[in-house]
Amino acid sequence: MGRIIAIANQKGGVGKTTTAINLSACLAEAGKKVLTIDLDPQGNTTSGLGLEKEELENTVYELMIGNCTIRESVQKTKIEKLFVIPSDINLAGAEIELLDINEKEYILKNEVDYIFDDYDYIIIDCPPSLSMLTINAMTTANTVLVPIQCEYYALEGLSQLIHTINLVQQRLNPELHMEGVVFTMYDARTNLSLQVVENVKSNLNTNIYKTIIPRNIRLAEAPSYGLPINLYDTKSAGAESYRLLAKEVIERGDV
Repeated sequence: MGRIIAIANQKGGVGKTTTAINLSACLAEAGKKVLTIDLDPQGNTTSGLGLEKEELENTVYELMIGNCTIRESVQKTKIEKLFVIPSDINLAGAEIELLDINEKEYILKNEVDYIFDDYDYIIIDCPPSLSMLTINAMTTANTVLVPIQCEYYALEGLSQLIHTINLVQQRLNPELHMEGVVFTMYDARTNLSLQVVENVKSNLNTNIYKTIIPRNIRLAEAPSYGLPINLYDTKSAGAESYRLLAKEVIERGDV
């Protein structure tokens, strides 16, 4: 049975796209067949997986407005077993175009239902906002994984995100639940990182992944080469961390 995980946090710069790219790549490296859906109009997951946004014919935008089928929108990546539905800036206008459509909250889900059985994991990278695109991701997903940056304002906005997840669960997708929290950009040299981790653990009644993603220069460099970290620098601390996270995600699904 496949799993659909939405990676969401309305706060920008928390490592959301980095997590979408590298968790997907490490799940594929572990032998799982993975589809990554880039639901962010910035398209950073698309370019981070090596696709040229200017050359794309069918993106998630064309899919959501009904101009192509979901199978027509799926693209191969450089990694065996990893596929992507790309995004570009056109998606920014999709919310306005979808205003008059019935059941607009389920557009993505209705498409994904056609190919759900083809993949072990579907990872959805959400935009950094609680928008209609994010709602579409949450009606499609089984779980929501929330990356949290190890910084002073980490908890700010998190209660709003959890409230949104609960509302979607109550009204739109009763199957949805919290996958958990993963800490990103951890700097072992600072007390602040440790304090943030302890603060979240004591204030948040949710699953917290044991794997903590470090602040790592190789992780920051990899997207500019269109490569996930396990291809860009396979022995780096970032690559090892995302392999451990992928292992934890797989093991949680096996429980």
